Amino acid sequence: MQSRNSDFWFHVAALGMVAVWAISFLNTRVLLDAGMHPVEIFVARFAIAYVVLLALSRFRITFVKLKDELLLALCGMTGGSIYFIAENTALQYTLISDVAVIVCLAPLLTALIGAAFYRDERLSPRMAFGSVIAFIGTTMLAMRNGLVWGDSVLGDLLAVVAALSWAIYALVLKRLSHTYSTLFITRKSFFYGVLTALPVLALTDSHTPVAILQQPAVWGNIVYLALVCSMAAYSIWNIAVRRIGAVRASNYIYLSPVISMIAAAWWFGERTNAIAYAGCALVLIGVILAQHKKPSNSH
Repeated sequence: MQSRNSDFWFHVAALGMVAVWAISFLNTRVLLDAGMHPVEIFVARFAIAYVVLLALSRFRITFVKLKDELLLALCGMTGGSIYFIAENTALQYTLISDVAVIVCLAPLLTALIGAAFYRDERLSPRMAFGSVIAFIGTTMLAMRNGLVWGDSVLGDLLAVVAALSWAIYALVLKRLSHTYSTLFITRKSFFYGVLTALPVLALTDSHTPVAILQQPAVWGNIVYLALVCSMAAYSIWNIAVRRIGAVRASNYIYLSPVISMIAAAWWFGERTNAIAYAGCALVLIGVILAQHKKPSNSH
């Protein structure tokens, strides 16, 4: 009981960061509509966050042993360049709701991969059942307006790539968190995320004019994505994963489309219906079930 109570605020932190990221779909949509390229958006937000974290570390640039440095680079790619370039590009081809729901494959993929590689991340029947129920709920949210996946095949596939990428990030992060501090992992991840995205940025034939970047709505959203959704959210998320585990933290991602739907209704005036409400209920039930973890034996 004491362990559950002590973990409470880490669960709140994980849920809070999922809420921040869910709303960030809308901030990204604003930047895309303004004419920014998906890769530009990612590089801008991660580069700003990296510089701020580097300043906080007094500009100490540290390299660790090669194996761990490669794992940090993998974190930067899977939790950074691959994930966001795939997700941001998907938003150009399909709806926010579709992307938000498909990305919710991440907890299922995290659970499946984690069960194969980590003994303490093995799924109990209740956790597995809760994950399935939650994913059914997110699917109902996507189908609430009669959407049929496949209308934007490229966007759907890119969203799946983003989900798989995030699952790998969560599990690599779990391994690194036993050795390195949260801020160190976050800072190195941002560095490698930007580094691996620069070649892609160089190959893009679309570059945002300076005049657009000077618009308050544009630079304001970039700064918000950099400082809140990247620097602060990643740091807090990494702390939560360290404490409650990759699978249990990732299960809160199922709530992302619910939060996105509420935010979109408030921001863009999108309507909801009975299917959406039923989907929300299933997501909430599924997340509650999936957070149950059988206590491990002390002997």
